[in-house]
Amino acid sequence: MNILNFLRRVLYALGLPAALVALWWVTSVNSTSYYFPPLPDVLDQFGRLWLAGRFADDVVPSLVRLLTGFLVSAVIGVALGVALGLTDVLRRGAEPVLEFLRALPPTVLVPVIAIVAGIGDGAKILVIVSGCVWPVLLNTVEGVRAADDVMIDTCRTYGITRGARLRHMVLPAAAPQIAAGLRQALSIGLILMVIGEMFAATNGLGFSIVQFQRTFAIPQMWSGIILLGLIGFALSALFTVVEKRVLGWYLGLRESQKRNG
Repeated sequence: MNILNFLRRVLYALGLPAALVALWWVTSVNSTSYYFPPLPDVLDQFGRLWLAGRFADDVVPSLVRLLTGFLVSAVIGVALGVALGLTDVLRRGAEPVLEFLRALPPTVLVPVIAIVAGIGDGAKILVIVSGCVWPVLLNTVEGVRAADDVMIDTCRTYGITRGARLRHMVLPAAAPQIAAGLRQALSIGLILMVIGEMFAATNGLGFSIVQFQRTFAIPQMWSGIILLGLIGFALSALFTVVEKRVLGWYLGLRESQKRNG
């Protein structure tokens, strides 16, 4: 029975992508369009480029920047979100500034960041942080504010310290909201990684795709786009696995409520 469930889940996950790839293959195999080359040509370039030296030269640096920016955003967003969520005065005082900064599109800040921080990896990581931090921060604030007031008052009555309340009650209660913010941040980070590498870069996926486009290497350009999609899918799947391990108690409780409801 477990095997059947596993096969069913695999079919659900891969059925539509496989059908779309097959449709792309059939409709493009005889294509004479310069801008939409046959899929076999794109896949041939994919193997030649990304399974060889370019993986270490371009893909690895991009992933390092993405993960670094994501982790920095997670630390800043959770720490600041907890502080704002627990302190009404601090939240009300910081809200106008945060709303102003949140309204600025990260893409607009790319030239400013390049002027201030240069064109090295630090600037590209800062571009990622400028967009990723907001979903983590806002979801953390909402998660902390949604903590059960009765539980908080009970902890105070029994003399439980603020640090213990934070570790054992507030953060676990806010964890589902924080995870939702982290998932959004991961998607935004992948986009900003590419955008940051399109400006004054010497390596990375974004840099390579732009170079292919500028030199009219269209199959190579499409192969880079496909690789970006595969990276996004892999990161999402990895995040789902980690989320299920960390929030197993919450997901199990929600599933139980669905069955009983």
